[in-house]
Parts: sequence; structure tokens; C-alpha cells
Amino acid sequence: MGQGAMGQGAVGPAGALSLAGALSLAEVLAGDGGAQPGGTPLPLDPPGKDALSHSRGLDCWEVRKHNSSEWCRFVRSNPDCQLEGGFLDYLEGVFCVFPPRLLPLAVTLYVLWLLYLFIILSVTAEKFFCPNLSAISTNLKLSHNVAGVTFLAFGNGAPDVFSAVVAFSNPRTAGLAIGAIFGAGVFVTTVVAGGIALVKPFTAASRPFLRDVIFYMVAVFLTFVVLYFGRITLGEALGYLGLYVFYVFTVVLCTWIHRRQRGEGLPPPGRWEPEMPTDAEEQESSGTNSGDYGEEYRPLLPSRETSLRILRAALSPLDYLKWRRKPWYWRLFKVLKLPVEMVLLLTVPVVDPDKDDLNWKRPLNCLHVLTSPLLCILTLKSGAYGLYQIQGVFPVWGLVTLVGSILAIIIFITTSNEEPPKYHCVFAFLGFLASAMWINAAATELVNILRTLGVIFQLSNTVLGLTLLAWGNSIGDTFSDLTMARHGYPRMAFSACFGGIIFNILVGVGLGCLLQMTSSQLVVKLEPDSLLVWILAGALGLSLVFSFVSVTAQCFQLGKAYGICLILYYLAFVCVALLTEFRVIRLSAG
Repeated sequence: MGQGAMGQGAVGPAGALSLAGALSLAEVLAGDGGAQPGGTPLPLDPPGKDALSHSRGLDCWEVRKHNSSEWCRFVRSNPDCQLEGGFLDYLEGVFCVFPPRLLPLAVTLYVLWLLYLFIILSVTAEKFFCPNLSAISTNLKLSHNVAGVTFLAFGNGAPDVFSAVVAFSNPRTAGLAIGAIFGAGVFVTTVVAGGIALVKPFTAASRPFLRDVIFYMVAVFLTFVVLYFGRITLGEALGYLGLYVFYVFTVVLCTWIHRRQRGEGLPPPGRWEPEMPTDAEEQESSGTNSGDYGEEYRPLLPSRETSLRILRAALSPLDYLKWRRKPWYWRLFKVLKLPVEMVLLLTVPVVDPDKDDLNWKRPLNCLHVLTSPLLCILTLKSGAYGLYQIQGVFPVWGLVTLVGSILAIIIFITTSNEEPPKYHCVFAFLGFLASAMWINAAATELVNILRTLGVIFQLSNTVLGLTLLAWGNSIGDTFSDLTMARHGYPRMAFSACFGGIIFNILVGVGLGCLLQMTSSQLVVKLEPDSLLVWILAGALGLSLVFSFVSVTAQCFQLGKAYGICLILYYLAFVCVALLTEFRVIRLSAG
């Protein structure tokens, strides 16, 4: 996919902005007087409430059918209302903490937090996760094609994949994962691909296009099969991952054959993706090297900076020279991102192979040796492992803090500010792990909020996935791919539309189900939301067939007519999906 969804993104930066505050709030929301998941009824239940005592077998969204005075006890006593993981219990918060008359306020706050989580995912993936993946692929000396369909695809699809993995961890939210993966697929292959053709008509690369569309159609057909049976077995989950491995092998083989046919021993003239930033703010180099001001503010004589000044400069996410030149809306968005960027700078190291010093910041990197492992254990399973006490005495987070502090002191003593150590590449792996934990935690909060909104508005998980979650994870792809097209790379942007989402569906479904199988049974039940899932899968398959036939019929010459048809197709699909969700269109019981 394009770089933007890196982008797609993220600890429960819910807890990122204030980890201690989030944990204490979760304790308040989930701790007092609530029933244990699947436990006995609350002692508060009066004898006459038989309906509530039987609520354990009901779907959680039926809470709105009860009187508002019964909402809280219904949520606390119903196992279907127990959210998986996360720092905050959003269902208990909206139905127990907020009075019924303030439900609109609770929904508004949840929606704002949902939008902010998308920002967290985007910033984490784009500025921390993907650069470290690029550094890892450089250190492993991978070719651009292999790096493009593995590490780059993982970076771009990180929010989608992590959201799918989290959603598949619970059968009740599996529809959310299916809706998000398929919904994003329909959106990217119609709206984004059509937008590229509208922005800049071009000639598509024939063989990569045919290869990617065929593989994607095979992946959709495989998903049709598992939806029909309503379950995914171990063999089918491994089949998803095996198909992706075969796709990577095919890409490498096709590239090798293409070079042999052209008789070229040299690598292609450009990288897999152009050396072009995905964010307008990155189009200018930061710091003292920026165009008009670089020479003016550069010191005449070189001087050694102190560790304190290096640390202060490294932790500053704001370039004041750039701030003065930018419009007001850029400044507003930057202010929203500042808290996230500050916390990420403190906890996630970034290795940049394009810089002479590889982005080595000695005092900050020594601090990362302590903060990154601490972050990982406090976000894994929402801090359950980090708060565990060894022998009931010493907490795990205390042990990690002790070991990290000793390593940080050793590294600080044995290195210098000017020269990165030989083992600096290890920080890329540490940064990759830390940013992945942020993204996973934010994705967990994202899935829990969407499920809560579905309960409030009595919407299925599938429709939430194909709308809010799919749009949120794809918005970055939209801007980055359209920007690529405007800058003269329409073929590359078009290829990214079809190549990137193959990773999302194969790895998202395969890895998500495989991880669930390691913790529970060897069969994952999907429990699809009836007709809507079939409309979604059918719409994706039909859009791929349409592109396959029409692009080939036009001899790969794509113009505005093709773009308009794709966008109209997506609008028609959304209308049909919403009409199905609200029972205007229903399957007749024949």
C-alpha cells in the first residue's frame, strides 16, 4: 500500500499520553463491584431481576433494549460485554460511568479518541516503524524487490494487520477484521486506484498488475471458502501465509526474469519506492539543513556539542523555522501530534542509514535502552506481564528497569557522541519492536472503541470494519498514493494499490488466526454477520474482475473514464452495504 497508512499504526497511546493515568482509570472503570468475566451475578442484583440474571446468554448490543437503569448491571454481568485486552473498559465507561442523559457526550468523546488513535497509528508507523524496517532491510542487504514486498509492505500495512490480529483474537470481533480487510481492499482498489487515474492518466505496468490482481483474486476466493464453512483451520491459516510466501517468491522470480530478458546486470534506476516524502512536513529537510536557512544558521567553526544539548535537540519534535513558514492548519495538526511524537521519541530509537551518523544520539539512545524494554513489557497484554511479581515479591518492570539502567550506563561510558558504535544496528531491531508494541496497543484500543460504538448504535462489526476502520487505515494510503501520482509516479502508485493489500489480507487473516490458535482451540470460528459479509466479499471480488478485464481491454491505458467508473462503483457498494445493515435489503428465507 501507500506509505501513509503506516503506515499504517501505538501503545494504547491511550496509555501513551499518561500511562499511569490510563492504568488507574482502567482500574476505576473495571474494578469496583464488577462481575468477573463469566462469573457469578453481582450481589447488587435484586431477586426480581430474572431477565438480567439470564443476560449472560445475550448479545451485548441488546443492552439498549433494556431500561437505562439496567444498562450497567447488564454490561457487568454479561460475558459478551467483556472487552479483550486494552487499558480502558469502554463499554463499562459509557454505560456505568456516564449517566444515560450524557450518552451523546460519551459518544463524542469516544469518537474524538478514535480519531486520535488513528493519528497515533499513522505517526508511529510513518516516522518510527517504517524507518527502522528500512534500516533492518539495509543491514540484511535485501534487494529492493524483496524489501518492497516484505518489510515495506509490513510497514505500510502495519495498522491494518495489527487491527486484524487483535480483532481475530475474539470470535465476537472477527467480523470487524473481515470488514476492515475487505473494506480497505474495496476502498483502495476503487477509490484510490480511480483517483490516481483521474489525477494523472497513465499506462499501467502490465505484468506486475496482472500478477498482483491474480494473486489477490486467489486470496479473495480462499476467503470465500472459509466464510462459507464459517471457520478457519490450522491448515487454512498456514495456507494464507504460504500463499504470501509464494507471492514473494513470484515477485523475486519475475524481477530476475525481466532483468535477464533485458540483458541488464545492473539494478533498476530507482528504489522500490521513490525518494519522495509522504508527509508534506517531510518535504523539507529538518533542522539546520533546511534550504534557505541552512547556510545562514550553520556555525562557522565546528564545535563539540554536550550530551545535554544533544538530548534536548533530539527530543524536540518541532522545527521552529518550519513552524513560522507553515499555514495555520498545519500548525494545528502539528500541535495534536506533538504529545505523541514526544512520547515516541522518548521510547522508540530510530536508525537512519541515509545519515552520516546513522541518527546516533548517544544520550537519547542510552535512554532508549531503558525506556524501550520497559514500554514493551508495560504494553504486552495491557501490562499484565509487566505488573507480574516474581516470587510474589519483585515486579517484572522493576527487573527490566534495573537491567536496562545498567546497560544504559555501560553504553554511555563506552561510546562517544560523535561516532556510532558498531552494534548501532541493534537499535533498529529495538526500535522495530518498541514501535510494533505501540501500534499493537493502539490497535487494541481502536478495536475496543469500534466494538463499543457498535453496541451503542446496534451496528454489526462488519459494517464498522468496512467503514470507520477501513477508512481510517486507508486514509494515509489515499493521500500518499495520490501525491505520488501528482509528482509523476502514477504507475508506482497504482501498483502499490494492488500489491500492498495482498499483504494485508494474507498476513492479516493468516497471522491473526494462527495467533488465536496458539492460545485456544485449533479452529477459529468466524461467525459472519449474514448477508453483509457476502456483499462485502462479492464487491471486492467483482471490483478485481472489473479492473482485470477493463484494464486489459484498454491495453493498460488508464484514463479518467476508468477512474470515474471505479469511484461510482464504490459509492454504489457503500449504499448497498448500508441498506443491508439497516434491513432495507434482506435475504429472503427461501
